[in-house]
Amino acid sequence: MPTEATTMPPKPLLAVRELHTHFPIKSGLLQRTTGWFRAVDGVSFHIAKGETLGLVGESGCGKTTVGRTLLRLIPRTSGEVIFDGKDVYALGGPELKAMRRRMQIIFQDPASSLNPRMRIINILGEPLVVHGICTDKSQLRDRVEKLLVRCGMPKAAADRYPHEFSGGQRQRIGIARALALEPSFIVCDEPTSALDVSIQAQILNLLKDLQRDFGLSYLFISHDMAVIQHMCDRIAVMYKGKIVEEGQKLDIINRAQHKYTQSLLSAVPTARPGPKKQRVVFEGGAV
Repeated sequence: MPTEATTMPPKPLLAVRELHTHFPIKSGLLQRTTGWFRAVDGVSFHIAKGETLGLVGESGCGKTTVGRTLLRLIPRTSGEVIFDGKDVYALGGPELKAMRRRMQIIFQDPASSLNPRMRIINILGEPLVVHGICTDKSQLRDRVEKLLVRCGMPKAAADRYPHEFSGGQRQRIGIARALALEPSFIVCDEPTSALDVSIQAQILNLLKDLQRDFGLSYLFISHDMAVIQHMCDRIAVMYKGKIVEEGQKLDIINRAQHKYTQSLLSAVPTARPGPKKQRVVFEGGAV
């Protein structure tokens, strides 16, 4: 007979509860606050170890703000972010530094996320030095070169500058930087939207390989439902700062309940010949 301990579901690695992030609207000569823009308006979800949750929605719906609020890159207005049993917003000092090591982000635009004045060895090596992982130059170079090779780049890339690489190569460097501190959770903020279609598949496959090898958990943010279908275990659909639908990937794809989700799915192009897909038009309005 199973005990209570064996029947209890495992605790999620990340739990977000009623997260709100509001920005002030200022107007007038004195720039007084006259209102608030609710970029994130009561979002809740969880992510298990080794799982990918896809956060999908149109541009401006609040997806990126959610990801950055989780990492404390943007301050929350209210709500809870619990990572591995600890309240992220209650941490400070050494505990906060340790948490930042375990939670990383891959930014959307690889060109603007890499310092153009720094060589790649310094870009990847900086977090290793800050967190005291590498103490001498030979150890640092060895670690950086291994990261580059694991992400499909040559060792010689360590001595070059970001502008010397293509968009896909720069994104591989961005992924290597996110991996440098051996995190357990990564926010992937539209990591392929700035890349050519031919390069997108390579980056997505690299992310899946890294997840398998290192047991990573992803919050995968995208406006592209086809990419979300390929990458994610579960899908959360976001509209105007709220999650309007969430569930297992196949349930959302095959049995979407909200008309906004149906509209996103109907916009995914198909290569199969046959009758033209019927578009679902979502007019907006109340969530």
